[in-house]
Amino acid sequence: MSDRGEEDTVGFKVENRIATVWFNRPEKRNCMSPKLNRQMMRILEELEFREDVGVLVLTGEGTSWSAGMDLKEYFRENEHQGLHATRKAQREAYGWWERLRWYQKPTIAMINGWCFGGAYGPLFACDLAVAAEDAQFGLSEINWGILPGGGASKIITELTGFRRSMYHAMMGENLTGTQAAEWGLVNEAVPTDRLEARVTEIANVLLGKNAEALRGTKWAIRRVREMTYDNAEDYLVRAQEAAGFFDNEGRKEATRQFIDEKSFKPGLGSYDLDKSKG
Repeated sequence: MSDRGEEDTVGFKVENRIATVWFNRPEKRNCMSPKLNRQMMRILEELEFREDVGVLVLTGEGTSWSAGMDLKEYFRENEHQGLHATRKAQREAYGWWERLRWYQKPTIAMINGWCFGGAYGPLFACDLAVAAEDAQFGLSEINWGILPGGGASKIITELTGFRRSMYHAMMGENLTGTQAAEWGLVNEAVPTDRLEARVTEIANVLLGKNAEALRGTKWAIRRVREMTYDNAEDYLVRAQEAAGFFDNEGRKEATRQFIDEKSFKPGLGSYDLDKSKG
């Protein structure tokens, strides 16, 4: 389906409060075209505030997660139209990656195959990432004469450190999912036939947490990474106060279950959300 319509470039389903969204260009290894980028933003916006969605999982149809940006539709065709077209395409791509970084719900990247170049953008945007052991990760830009742009150079440095990021970007060699987990690109790697089950396990744990606390936590972790210690400490104190930490109903209920009922141990799991609803 080389002429796949814009609305068909992304698919999604919602089951048991888990929204699964997938790149849907398997004939192109799910590379990201302007059509896909526009449709992905629409889908993310549709799902972000739905009450029946508690966690979002991003994956790919077929044997790839995403092979990066579409060389023909994203690069060549826009370059022929001029700088204004290139900038527009960049805004459409970077826009949904940014939306995903600051999403209202926890997000998990389920890497089921190729993850190359521009795909590092949405990979980094997801809060957690689980890969198939035989998935392939690569910054192949050096092999065709450019540098890893679109945030990819920043992302690989942030996630893997100086020496590994330098090697990965300069050599153009791929990493398996297992190696990506060892390097810190993803949280863990599992056999392909266990991938969906493991991601579902993680999603269900997240669904058992306080949603407001999860949102505040994920945003805090992203913010403090680029702060000095003093600035981070100050930010977190004020963020807690702004979120009503000292007068928070969830916190009060968890404290009640811990002190009064002795039915909850923070180090062993979340407090019972159903009791707070009742």
